[in-house]
Amino acid sequence: MDWKEVLRRRLATPKTGPNKKKSEQELKDEEMDLFTKYYSEWKGGRKNTNEFYKTIPRFYYRLPAEDEVLLQKLREESRAVFLQRKSRELLDNEELQNLWFLLDKHQTPPMIGEEAMINYENFLKVGEKAGPKCKQFFTAKVFAKLLHTDSYGRISIMQFFNYVMRKVWLHQTRIGLSLYDVAGQGYLRESDLENYILELIPTLPQLDGLEKSFYSFYVCTAVRKFFFFLDPLRTGKIKIQDILACSFLDDLLELRDEELSKESQETNWFSAPSALRVYGQYLNLDKDHNGMLSKEELSRYGTATMTNVFLDRVFQECLTYDGEMDYKTYLDFVLALENRKEPAALQYIFKLLDIENKGYLNVFSLNYFFRAIQELMKIHGQDPVSFQDVKDEIFDMVKPKDPLKISLQDLINSNQGDTVTTILIDLNGFWTYENREALVANDSENSAELDDT
Repeated sequence: MDWKEVLRRRLATPKTGPNKKKSEQELKDEEMDLFTKYYSEWKGGRKNTNEFYKTIPRFYYRLPAEDEVLLQKLREESRAVFLQRKSRELLDNEELQNLWFLLDKHQTPPMIGEEAMINYENFLKVGEKAGPKCKQFFTAKVFAKLLHTDSYGRISIMQFFNYVMRKVWLHQTRIGLSLYDVAGQGYLRESDLENYILELIPTLPQLDGLEKSFYSFYVCTAVRKFFFFLDPLRTGKIKIQDILACSFLDDLLELRDEELSKESQETNWFSAPSALRVYGQYLNLDKDHNGMLSKEELSRYGTATMTNVFLDRVFQECLTYDGEMDYKTYLDFVLALENRKEPAALQYIFKLLDIENKGYLNVFSLNYFFRAIQELMKIHGQDPVSFQDVKDEIFDMVKPKDPLKISLQDLINSNQGDTVTTILIDLNGFWTYENREALVANDSENSAELDDT
């Protein structure tokens, strides 16, 4: 008999006795119990085929809430133990020295100049003797990756050892950064990265001369570079993998070198001279000494030739406090203007140029900004250049997919984004572009005169 019919009959059965009358809720409960019973029996034929559902592993673990202190402590302790175990799995200095000794002992002649080589057979022998920690490095895949044009089918021992060193360093750094990952989700918040860099400062000899009172400004300066380039959507967090994949951490840890050249320090954003330069510029611009920059104060940045129209857009789009810019916002501004070839910097400037928020620049947008350049040219006694000529040059340089619109991706793909943005926002930059041929000729003449002397 169909279970529906059974259920109907059961519910239709008259109640016997005066005290047996059931409430509406009891009837609903009974109906649900019967439905569940008969439905389970009806599905009985599928029972065996669905047994596997009991073995599905749990894949979601809720993060402890802020008030669940015990669970938070347990989670932190578990992560610390896990990271310690991973750290013990890495090669230490003694094991690395032993690995180098084994590689040198099993080198395969002949040498290429002074470079020792090793073939695949000896490579596997070293892998057997080096111990379990080294097993991951002695694979056919690694050997093939390092194999280039050697006629004997060998790889360079030095290249392989450097590969191992790099891998060990990456894992050590990953573990070190993970210790500051408070959320335990594989990313660092701004405060996490600030703590990491603050505790790293004493280990960097090139920063020994920094006064402790400047530490907070140094940390802010260093952290902003990571977040400006690695967090374009401004989510307030960066993946640890992205930090390891970029070169910023290498630049920062380069400051461990006590003999780092002056030229290297000047080009390294994280060096003491660079940080002091950027902060010094900020203090020099802050004429009223209130710790913030107004539009008028920022107008003196660089060669003091940026247009008012562009500066208006900066203060419209960027985070300000009562119409003034703080040091953190200033750092984003500096990073954008000093790295105009980089996609993140072009994204920053493009947002300012896109006055209609349409996601592209059209003739109206270009004319809006270039008019201000023309006005500055008149003020400085120069003959204004025709907008039509400049507009045509810009579209010729960028070659956008749509002949009437320039998107951010068009700017990036053209490799001319720095030139285009400079033409539109800075009189000095436009003058340099407009007179580039004369400037090149002068440089050539000066070089020739120096050669003659």
